Amino acid sequence: MEGIEVVVGRIGKPHGIRGEVTVDVRSDEPEKRFADGARLRTEAPRGSAGIPGHLTVARTRWHQGVLLVAFEEAADRNVAETLRGTVLHVTLGVEDTPEDPDEFYDHQLVGLAVHDLEGVVIGEVTGLVHGGAQDLLAVRATDGRATLVPFVSALVPEVDLPGGRVVVADRPGLVAPLPDED
Repeated sequence: MEGIEVVVGRIGKPHGIRGEVTVDVRSDEPEKRFADGARLRTEAPRGSAGIPGHLTVARTRWHQGVLLVAFEEAADRNVAETLRGTVLHVTLGVEDTPEDPDEFYDHQLVGLAVHDLEGVVIGEVTGLVHGGAQDLLAVRATDGRATLVPFVSALVPEVDLPGGRVVVADRPGLVAPLPDED
């Protein structure tokens, strides 16, 4: 696996006359993803034409809690306006990890075996659902059912990437079926 592509933002409206745009940040590490010189792959909005395949960050700044980005390819407001709605992507290397040791990229978790506290395999992580209050691990139980587990330390006390597993403090009905469902 060479790397995985992730969405890091979406371009909003122009700001000022020098080509800056607002960016709806979709990354926990905007300082890293939008560093000066960063090259981002673009995904043009449906029906758009003339959007370059990549944009290079010239400079960034925060203004009233909004990230403003100037791209080398957008010298003025008119060009910046054409970029509205463009989705920005980066490719993460397999060795890339978040700076916080308690955070994980989705692709690091998908495919991990799910064990209960006794070490018994009870399923596999199939994805993540990002919610406002908390994230949820999407798990396919060993009996094939799809379940969601709140990704909080009380229910997921251990994530062992090198070991290829997560530990879930399972409760009846969470991953294992309720006793009357057997």
